[in-house]
Amino acid sequence: MKKNILILLLLACSFMGHAQVNRPKLVVGIVVDQMRWDYFYYYNREFCAGGFKRLLSEGYRCQNTMVPYIPTVTAIGHSSIYTGRVPALTGILGNSFFINGEKAYCCGDDSVETVGSKSKEGKMSPRRLLASTIGDELKLATDFKSKVVGVALKDRAAILPAGHCADAAYWWDSSEGRFVTSTYYMNKLPAWVEQFNKAHQQKKGFDVKSTPKGITLTFDMAEAALKNERLGQGTETDMLTVSISSTDIIGHIYSTRGSEIHDAYIQLDRELDRFFNTLDAQLGRGNYLVFLTADHGGAHNPNFMRANKLPAGGFEGWTLVKKLNKELQQAMGTTANLVLGENALRVYLDHKSIAEAGLDLQKVKAEAKRLLEQKPHIAFVADYESVATQPIPQPIRDRIINGYSRERGGDLLIVTQPGWINSVSDSNYKGTNHGLWNPDDSHIPLVFMGWGITKGETFRPTSMADIAPTVCGLLRIQMPNACVGNAILP
Repeated sequence: MKKNILILLLLACSFMGHAQVNRPKLVVGIVVDQMRWDYFYYYNREFCAGGFKRLLSEGYRCQNTMVPYIPTVTAIGHSSIYTGRVPALTGILGNSFFINGEKAYCCGDDSVETVGSKSKEGKMSPRRLLASTIGDELKLATDFKSKVVGVALKDRAAILPAGHCADAAYWWDSSEGRFVTSTYYMNKLPAWVEQFNKAHQQKKGFDVKSTPKGITLTFDMAEAALKNERLGQGTETDMLTVSISSTDIIGHIYSTRGSEIHDAYIQLDRELDRFFNTLDAQLGRGNYLVFLTADHGGAHNPNFMRANKLPAGGFEGWTLVKKLNKELQQAMGTTANLVLGENALRVYLDHKSIAEAGLDLQKVKAEAKRLLEQKPHIAFVADYESVATQPIPQPIRDRIINGYSRERGGDLLIVTQPGWINSVSDSNYKGTNHGLWNPDDSHIPLVFMGWGITKGETFRPTSMADIAPTVCGLLRIQMPNACVGNAILP
């Protein structure tokens, strides 16, 4: 009898201990696509009190957060933020990359179907992501009682942050002017999403991502998910991931200066104010944890830089690689195609074609490296297989290694001179690009606010990979299974 009572007491204590784990009602991750760190301060005078300024005044600011890999692109950034891992282990090597000689989109999945439209825009899933995410670990920690929902206009920005176990991820189908998902998550859109689409239907083919209206639409959808999925209203912590895609598209078209990008960030500030007020009203101030960061930054337009006497330039990586193939053919005495393609200044050699031509891969690679290094705007060309021993400055070398995957990472990486970007080379070019090692691209904002956060700031070096272990530490859950970062907060 005494033995049975003891067992019951131990079980009760165990249950009470589990029940007493202190967590917020909701975790909200906000990623602003292509947001430079200095935008916090460049537009600061025009920000309202409740948006970016609230984050800066109430939050814990990490002022020296860097992207720890090259190249800095959307899919890699979103996956690294939520896994705490660099692309060497996430499997996400770019927005697109090559697998065994075949081009692959980061979220492409022909085994699923679109839900919400008749287009192919929904044939997406997180299956190419090889690591778990914050949301996945939250699900595991709560026996899958937590809800996890991802919202963005870009498919990859909704899918990769939400993770494998997400209840839903919703992204924008421009061809149909509405939000969609895939059969990976569900077979039918919830009634509230159908109602939302009806109320917010856009003209088919109109790219709302290229306007500030896309920012408002994203937060409208996030608030609808918050309300209709009753996020933060259950017994366990829920998670909502939100990515703002319009800032990236507008930045690519109009660069880092001018009315277009200005208007986008002023609109974003207003929407953040509205969104935080909604969270306060539905969950109570201090009952939710929010972090805001970026997947990468963006360089200043090279024409703008030169006009202000700063060294800069643009070159077309895709054109450069086409020329490289011809130069290689001439050097190696063959008509065979030797270069498979280029992605974010990664050069993929055509291993199959090289073998069929009876050529030695290492010799072809060495010649390609030599030819590329003759270009004045190229500082280094890294051979991924031997980069650890190449005379490249260590901070850059480490980022190159972090961005490599044997199966998906290519053969060579072009490292440009400072100020040079992979873009159209034209005196009339007004846009910009990203993907490089420079601070313009790799120095990103990071602020935590709300539950469990004491306001303050640090200037010590922190990494994008530190976000996931920080959030998981606050939640008292295991960090993602490929995480290499360290918790930031004191």
